[in-house]
This record gives sequence, structure tokens and C-alpha cells, in this order.
Amino acid sequence: MLKPAHIKVPVLPPHAHESSDCRGVASILARVGDKWSVFVIMLLGDGPRRFNEIKRMVGGISQRMLTLTLRGLERDGLVTRTVFPTIPPRVDYELTDLGRGLWKPVEALGKWASDHQAEIEDARARFDGRNEV
Repeated sequence: MLKPAHIKVPVLPPHAHESSDCRGVASILARVGDKWSVFVIMLLGDGPRRFNEIKRMVGGISQRMLTLTLRGLERDGLVTRTVFPTIPPRVDYELTDLGRGLWKPVEALGKWASDHQAEIEDARARFDGRNEV
């Protein structure tokens, strides 16, 4: 059985967030922080890419989820979608100026995750070993 090591959790004082729009910030962080958006933003940092190219490079994402992710990023002004009048139509996705501003921190987060993947896996194994029933 799991037993919490820390039972006292710090709590913000009442009304600590009245001067900010926490819900607005939370919705932005939810968009840019979900795993698929992070991967797509990282990929588009190298320049425009076609839908199928992104799909191939982001292992495990379904066509529907990629469509929803790109639509959300476009809605938030982070990605532009350009349709070229060819047969079949060619569609490119590219970071906007706003998206390029986000790319640096997202790239740093991705690099950190990659650099520390083994350490995180070891920590998880130790934790799971201590907490087995």
C-alpha cells in the first residue's frame, strides 16, 4: 500500500490569483504542454513540413489526433496552414512568429527530457520497487 511521505501540501492563500487570469494561462499551458503539441512544435522548428511528414516523424500519433493538434496550434496562432493548389493539394504547416518564440523553450524541454531519460527511468524503477505490494 502506498504511504505518502509528505502530508502537508503548501496551499496558496485565498485570493492569491485575483490579479491574474489563471484560467487563461492554464488553457495556454494545456495547449503548449500536451505531448503531441510539444512534438509538433519541436519538428516545425526546422521549418515548414507537410502533414504526412509530421505524421511519420511523430511516432504513435493518429491522423485524427495530428489533425486536432495542428488545428489547436493554428487556432492559438502558433502554426499557419498553407494550401497549395496542386493535385493532390499540398498542405504545409509552419510556425508563426509567436510559435517560433515558443520553440526555444520547447526545444530545451525536449532536450532536457532526452538527456535525462535514463535517470528518470532508473528513478521510476527504484520508486516502483519500493512501493510494490
